[in-house]
Amino acid sequence: MIRNICAYTTIILILSVCIPLFGKEEAVDYFPATLDSYWVYEDQDGNELKRTVIEGEEIAGEIYKAFNYEPELKDWENFIKYICPELFRINDKEITLSVKEGIEKAVKAQLKKELDLLFKAAVQGGLPIGEAPTFDITVEAEDKMSMLIKPTVANEEWDVIKINANIEVTQNGELQGTLDYTIIETGIVLGNETVETAAGTFENCLKVQYQTETTAVFTPEEGGEENPPGETVTTVWFAPNVGIVKIHEKTGNMFLDMIPKDEDIPFIFPSAAKEITLELKKFEIKAEPASDENTE
Repeated sequence: MIRNICAYTTIILILSVCIPLFGKEEAVDYFPATLDSYWVYEDQDGNELKRTVIEGEEIAGEIYKAFNYEPELKDWENFIKYICPELFRINDKEITLSVKEGIEKAVKAQLKKELDLLFKAAVQGGLPIGEAPTFDITVEAEDKMSMLIKPTVANEEWDVIKINANIEVTQNGELQGTLDYTIIETGIVLGNETVETAAGTFENCLKVQYQTETTAVFTPEEGGEENPPGETVTTVWFAPNVGIVKIHEKTGNMFLDMIPKDEDIPFIFPSAAKEITLELKKFEIKAEPASDENTE
């Protein structure tokens, strides 16, 4: 009898602790999206970006919202998909971003820049390259990106998005070869941290890390061995009921990092990965509009 009472008491204590925790988890909003709410971010160079929630559109029966950006994004090399989605949707299972067009433009811009640098370095190095090659770049990204899974669970990994890219190299009117990339990006919740920005100090921020894993295949197959492509690691901090307060992104070179460092070629390539940090400078979260049921 005493053993049964102890067992029941233990169950009651567990429930009394867990129920408030679950209730608190449901109340936390890591991506508030009331209309006219805005966030102003500043990068390490002092450049500002303001995004404001606006009406979106309905797609296949699902309601999507959107952001208005000031200034309008023009340099696609600096596109950060977590901050600049075309559309977004929030439901009980996940936060989904529509970033297909932005990702495709960004990856294409990055590859074009690296290939142009390669050709320029070859010319400056005096290599007998003959007629300038042309690079036809195509990129295909999935329509939707799973930014955050609900409920959030520490150390649980999920698939974020898949991207395919193809480069066709043509010289003297003939196809010289192709390079196919497959990029799989995953996300994982690392835990909670306190983050300080110009907008204030934010406690219990959800720290999420996104990591790409890229494979590259040459056709025809190259004789030697190349290094792996450069990867991208992005860390995002979400403050409860505020949203994204900080982002740090480190991006390697998809093509140039594959060239062996001991290659006897008089090229000068950027060896360091590009790093971008955005921090919240100011924000305003608008209140939810009053429900029609409460008005007579």
